Formats: sequence, structure tokens, C-alpha cells
Amino acid sequence: MFTYVVIKIVILHNIILISTVHNEIGKCNSDELSKILQSIKPDVIFLEAFENSYSDYHQMLFSQFGIFNDRLEVKTMQIYSQSNIFEYVPVLDIGLSEEFEIKTKIISENISYQRLLDNYILLETHGGFQFLNSIQSVKLQEEMRSLEYSIINDVKFHQLVNSSIDAYENSMLSNIYSYCKRKPFKTAIFMCGAAHRKTITEKIVEFEKKSEVKLNWSLYSSDV
Repeated sequence: MFTYVVIKIVILHNIILISTVHNEIGKCNSDELSKILQSIKPDVIFLEAFENSYSDYHQMLFSQFGIFNDRLEVKTMQIYSQSNIFEYVPVLDIGLSEEFEIKTKIISENISYQRLLDNYILLETHGGFQFLNSIQSVKLQEEMRSLEYSIINDVKFHQLVNSSIDAYENSMLSNIYSYCKRKPFKTAIFMCGAAHRKTITEKIVEFEKKSEVKLNWSLYSSDV
């Protein structure tokens, strides 16, 4: 007589990348983002943020006085925490360079760039997270990046800016992979600004090739 043993395999380290914006605007608000979190029910929330973005003081203001944080993603986490238990993991430990800030100032004064940005903000306002997590958003971000190169015709300058962005994004992913080596979980989300969606996705492919721990990444997307 044979005895059959059913082994249930649980896939650990599922991570969903959600493109966000840091300040509430139109449909990009905490109520809408909360609906996404409630549908996923993450055990861990990785966020493009420094540790002091949600300090012990901020946490005390919320827990004792119900004062919500100004930052969209943090406010959403506070709402989610009212009915769910999770671990919050800020993954930033370096900022962007001075060259990046200079670039931002120069391009923001260009009329053509302003028009592209105004159109993007309009779509963001009305489309919310469905727009931010779409192919259309990525294509418009690429169009803005292309215009940046024509506005600032300086190869070495752009190399410095791109190196800064690479270091910034690689640091976030390194911190996520480091956490995952230490702690198991079933489902996590990584909330990161929409401007990083394409490059972060490309970097994940490279991290997966090199990392000892393999993560089950997926993109939150409206393109279905």
C-alpha cells in the first residue's frame, strides 16, 4: 500500500514593481494607490526613499495623532497599515548628483520640454496609476530624455548624469537583493518613481543573472 504525501510549494520573494509619483496629483492619490496595495496585500514594502523620509517622529505623529505624511507613498502605507501588517524597507542610501540637478534646471526652462512635461502631467492627472504603469508613460519618458540630449549638447555632461542615475538605481536594487538574502517573504512591492521604470526593469535582468538569490519580479501594468 502506497502513502501519498502532498508537498505544497510556496514561491517566495515575489516582488511587484509599481511606478508612482511622490506627490498627490489628480487620480495619482493615496486612495487610488491604497486600492492597489489592498489588491496585492504585500508583506514587505520597498520604497524609493531615505530612512529619514519616514522617521520615528513621523511614525509617532501618525500613531498618536493620526497625522498623515505629505509624501504620497508614505501616506498610502499609513492607510494600508490600519488593516495590514507589513515591513517597510526604504532602499535609498545615495542621492543624485549635482550634475543631475543642473540638468533638471536647464531643461525645465526650455519651452519644448515644458510642453512635453505639461502633457505628461495632464495624462498623469487624469490617468492616475494606470497611466504611470503603462507603455505610453515609458514612451513619453523616453521622448523627454531624447529632448534633454538636444537641449544640452554635451556628451561628457550626460555621461556624468547617467552615471549618477545608474549608481542611484543600482544602489536601490542592491539593497533589495541584500534584504532578500536575509529574509524570506511571500509578496512584496517596490514603489519607485515612474521615470525609473524602464531602466530599473533593464537592471533587474542583470541583477537576476548575477545574484545568488532569485526573485520573482513582475510589473504592475495597465497594458493587458
